[in-house]
Amino acid sequence: MLGTFKQLQQSGYGLGAKKRLARKADFERLLREGSRKSRSGYTLFFLARAEGPPRLGILISRKHAAKATVRNGIKRCIREAFRMEQAALGALDLLVRPPYGARPGAAMRARLREFFSGLRQ
Repeated sequence: MLGTFKQLQQSGYGLGAKKRLARKADFERLLREGSRKSRSGYTLFFLARAEGPPRLGILISRKHAAKATVRNGIKRCIREAFRMEQAALGALDLLVRPPYGARPGAAMRARLREFFSGLRQ
């Protein structure tokens, strides 16, 4: 199992610390200065950087889903869609806010992959 995780990280499809937005300042900068796209209830904030890998941040609260298991499923779907599209995004900071009442699943992942691929253009 550990070998598989290491292979995933080395393949470029992982989501290590360098590919995540973690600081409050980064979230606030994206909300204040980033471009905003809204489709199907999803709100995407994004801002290009000079260099580096794409980075992902997720905004989700109990208003989105009351149960933690559902919220965690939504976050897993967002991360999985990002992992699959990150190679083509370039140096981009991306913040995703899902719609209220969203349900995790294959349809959510497909929709998010479509949105992420639209950011490349």
